[in-house]
Amino acid sequence: MRIGFYTPFKPLNHPNPSGDRTIARGLVEFLKQRGHQLWFPSQLRARWIYWQPRRWPRLRHDIRAARSRVRRPPTDLWLTYHCYYKAPDLLGPAVCRQTGLPYVIFQGAYATKYRRRLKTLPGFLLNRRALRCAHHIFTNKTVDRVNLRRIVPGSKVTYLAPGIDPVRFRFDGRAREALRRQWGVGDTPVILSAAMFRADAKTKGLVWLIHACAELARRGQAFALVIAGDGPMRGTIERLARRRLKDHCRLAGQTPREEMAAFYSAGDIFAFPGFREPLGMVYLEAQACALPVVAFDNGGIPEVVARGHTGFLTPPGQKGPYVKALENLIRAPELRRKMGARAVDHVRQHHDLAANYRQLDTILSTIAAAHKKAGRAQ
Repeated sequence: MRIGFYTPFKPLNHPNPSGDRTIARGLVEFLKQRGHQLWFPSQLRARWIYWQPRRWPRLRHDIRAARSRVRRPPTDLWLTYHCYYKAPDLLGPAVCRQTGLPYVIFQGAYATKYRRRLKTLPGFLLNRRALRCAHHIFTNKTVDRVNLRRIVPGSKVTYLAPGIDPVRFRFDGRAREALRRQWGVGDTPVILSAAMFRADAKTKGLVWLIHACAELARRGQAFALVIAGDGPMRGTIERLARRRLKDHCRLAGQTPREEMAAFYSAGDIFAFPGFREPLGMVYLEAQACALPVVAFDNGGIPEVVARGHTGFLTPPGQKGPYVKALENLIRAPELRRKMGARAVDHVRQHHDLAANYRQLDTILSTIAAAHKKAGRAQ
């Protein structure tokens, strides 16, 4: 199939790493491996575009350009990745309505609370219109599956468990030895974390984690906290870590995704609280490298971490249970190993991207074939 692929929230080549970009790139790679041809109608980022009139001419231009391009050579289907109130898809529905092209959304989200505020009402209405235009919607969050079925028939909504390529994220013993020597941690239990240092929930989570680890240090626990990531809030995080944790903390800097398996392999526990974390691909990656997880029981985290089996999920914002979970793992090497081994199996069995996306490929092919058949019948 020839597929037009559009990402209204964040272009595939956006410079800032994120779980959103990772999922989109993984989806593109999977479709290409299945033999499909992809083209990319626009790099326009639609985030809050309905409040930014200066960007509307670009939207009109890209609609006209895409409308012409879908015919030469013929496109079989339009696929939009991530459509929600902040970044509703304005391009896909317009092009597909004018050309009759099948329109599909991967990771559509719907919540009525956004119609209650003037700031988000336009995005809510535009997003709802896009969702209702879709021939099919895929989601990797169970809460979105429930919400989407409130406005579209259940037969048009498919849940696909989030996934990664487990082959790319495997424990690496040599990398473990090398990085632990570099960090100078010896046999001390190492808590790993990873996030962009942005002035949002990511930094809030890292700050919260540093304070939680400071409580471990106050109790006399031996550990090292190593954080991968970088960004505008680095100075704030660095100063806080130096003040609260002293020699217990190291900042590893921004680590390319292809080197993250080595980073995970060097640790013993992966910890990131995840305030309102929509999904968190790092939890899957860490588990695939045999790390037990300690995180909040909220957002999309329970979608990827098996509670009490591959990690501990604690009540959001409550420091006591979170510190206790970290302490239990620090004190029990055998428990860490058992949970880490279960984590590897969990990812392979339930979160293998290629296996989980086969249903996506089947449904897309069925939609495109039905569209072609209808066209020949006319």
